[in-house]
Order: sequence, then C-alpha cells, then structure tokens
Amino acid sequence: MAQITEKLTTEKSSVRKVTEGLMNGVLAIQHLIAMFGATVLVPILTGLDPSVALFSAGIGTLIFHACTKGKVPVFLGSSFAFIPVIVAVGAQFNGDLRYAQGGMVIVGLIYIALSFLIKKVGLDKIRKVLPARVVGPMIMVIGLNLIPTALDMAGVNSLAAGQAGAATTVMVAIVTLAVTLIIKTFGKGFLKQVAILIGVAVGYCISLVLNLVDVAAIQNASIIAVPNFTLPKFDMAAILIVVPVVLAVVMEHVGDITTNGEVVGKNFVEDPGLNRTLLGDGLATLAASFVGGPANTTYGENTGVLAITKNYNPAILRLAAVFAIILSFVDKVGAAIRTIPSSVMGGISLMLFSMIAIVGVQTIKREKVKLNIVNLIIMGTILLIGLSGNIFGKAIGIQITEAVSISGLSLASIVGVLLNVIVSRFE
Repeated sequence: MAQITEKLTTEKSSVRKVTEGLMNGVLAIQHLIAMFGATVLVPILTGLDPSVALFSAGIGTLIFHACTKGKVPVFLGSSFAFIPVIVAVGAQFNGDLRYAQGGMVIVGLIYIALSFLIKKVGLDKIRKVLPARVVGPMIMVIGLNLIPTALDMAGVNSLAAGQAGAATTVMVAIVTLAVTLIIKTFGKGFLKQVAILIGVAVGYCISLVLNLVDVAAIQNASIIAVPNFTLPKFDMAAILIVVPVVLAVVMEHVGDITTNGEVVGKNFVEDPGLNRTLLGDGLATLAASFVGGPANTTYGENTGVLAITKNYNPAILRLAAVFAIILSFVDKVGAAIRTIPSSVMGGISLMLFSMIAIVGVQTIKREKVKLNIVNLIIMGTILLIGLSGNIFGKAIGIQITEAVSISGLSLASIVGVLLNVIVSRFE
C-alpha cells in the first residue's frame, strides 16, 4: 500500500512539474511578444540586422540574470537612446555601422566601470539622492512618455489626420485592449496571467480576417537562417559621437530598475544592488556590440507585463531569453511575429505603459511623500522636463554634441537629483 501511495505521489509530482513547465513556457512567449516589436524596430530604423538584435537581447538577458544572481525579473532589448548616434555614425562612415558597434563597446565598458564605482561609494549615498519624491515622478515620466507611441501604433494619430483605413486600425487596437482588460479583470488563475497573449491572439485573428497581415512575408521566409553577425571597428570620431549617450542611459537604467522593483515589491537597487544591475547591463551591451546588435537596455514593456500578470518569477524571463535566441535562427516564426500589426501591439502597449505610470503614483503614495511646496516643486520640475516633448512639441534639452543631447527622462532625472541634493542640505 505504501509503495502504491508513493508511486501515485511521484506521478502527481511529475504531472505538476510538466504543467508548471508548460505554463511558464506560455508566460515566456507572452514576454517575448511584448518586447519583440520594439527590439526589432531599432535595427530596422538604423540598418542593423533584426535577427542579431533578437539574439543579442536573449544573450544579454541571460548575462544580466547571471550578474544579478537571477533575482531581477528583467528582459533586455534594443535601446532607443542609441538610434540617433548609430544613424549619425553610419552617415559619417559611409554606412559602415561597425564603427557604431565600436562606440557601443566603449559604452559597455563605461557601464562596467560605473558599476564598480557605485559599489565603492555605497548604497546609502544612492538612497539619499534617489528618494521617492525623485523616483516616483521618474517612473511616471517613463510610462507617460511611452503612451503617445502606443496611441500612434494604435492608429489614433492616423485617424485624427483622416487617413484611409485608420478607423479599422483603431478598431483592432480597441478590441485587442478590451479583450485583454476583460480577461485581466474577470479571468481567474492561469487564464488571468495570459491575458496579454490572448488579447494579441484575438487581435491577430481579426487582422487576418481583415487582410491586415502580410501572409506573403511568412510564406517567403526561410525556415532556418543564421543572423548576420559582424565584429566592431574602432575610430575615435565614432566613439565621441556614441559615448555621450551614457549620460542618458544610466539614468534610464536607474529609473527602469527602480520601476521594476516597485512593481515586484522589492528593492533591487539594494538587493542584488545597483552595481550588479549596471554590471549586467554593461556586459550585455558589450556582448551585443561585439556581434553586431544594438546596445541593450531594460524594457518597460516587460515591466508592464509583470504589473499585469503579477507573476514575478525571473526564470520565466530567462526562458523568454532562450526563446529569443532560438527565434533569431528560425526565420519562419520570426516572420510570423514580425507580421503582428502595429494596431494590435498598440492596444496592448497602451495598457502596459499606463501601468508603469500608475506604479510611479503608487510609489509616491506608499512612501507617504508630503505634498508640501518643496516636494511639489521637485516632482513638478521632473514631470515638466520629462514630459516637455509631449507638452511643448519639443523636449527641453542640453546639446552635448551635434548628434547627442540630454533631454526628456535623462535631463529630468539629473535636474531632479540635483534639486533633491540642494534642498536636502537645508531640510
């Protein structure tokens, strides 16, 4: 009898493991879909190979998790901050983007150097310059700045301009968003966790019926294709164009890691430490630059997925990274994902980016930040500068080089930190 009971227990355990594995696989695919559009968009806009970008994202994510002891549920993808400098280097060096790779190699090394510097300086000093009155608005800026992009993807701007077919695009986005929200609100258990995936699937099917999907691209794609890997070249002129972007992406990194921690309910700046997350980001960027991919960064889309699903298991993100690496060699599947209409991703992104902004508000509320004149000035300044591009049509910024300027979240974060440091001396 005891043997029979033990056998049944073992079988149940095996079934449970298989079920959990399948569920994690589905959740990983959901994360992969969320980051796919933005990750391949960067190489499309700059001339780099999208498959290499996908490979770099997967490898970079695994490197990041190794550096952070597997504690931080983060997916790394292509950084938008490097688009103007990659294009600028390409224009200066007759389209040879290997020189841009060389510049990004140096950026990765600077990241690594900063990680060791932060470890030496200590976390307490980091906390003093990054209180809730600074971090909360920074998180809000990240989410709010992304919402116009989501609206554009959903076809809202096209509809406003009176373009033909825009109403259909917006309709697909609304249906995708509505299905996702309904499942998220009324669904239970695992169904609730895959709300985004179901929403994308429904939106994709509707798009197929309406002939909005480029089926030919899937049919013509090869089954297996090796990404176009390239080695970097180094030139001081190219390096000087690319390196100033570090000022922007470091502050972006701090904001993203803080946001991720706020969503999960943990302080990743403290454990595993900002030095480790910066090291992971730096090594990931270094690896990407050596194979021909764009610099890596943490992705708000995936943080949004975490906020929606409430499943914070870092192993799921690592599985998504493995899928990304495999997908970079499977052109058929990659083509299918690339054909997901922007309207579908726009509807989903609108929800994801809104969730990030809400996290910023919750941060201020949870830390019980007093709404006195000093705090309102600090928070208001961060929001004004960070959102200036959307408010005034042109972002408030400081020109560093011909190709690089500090603006948006980067400048807002720097100004916010400086204001906080100055004010703290008199409090």
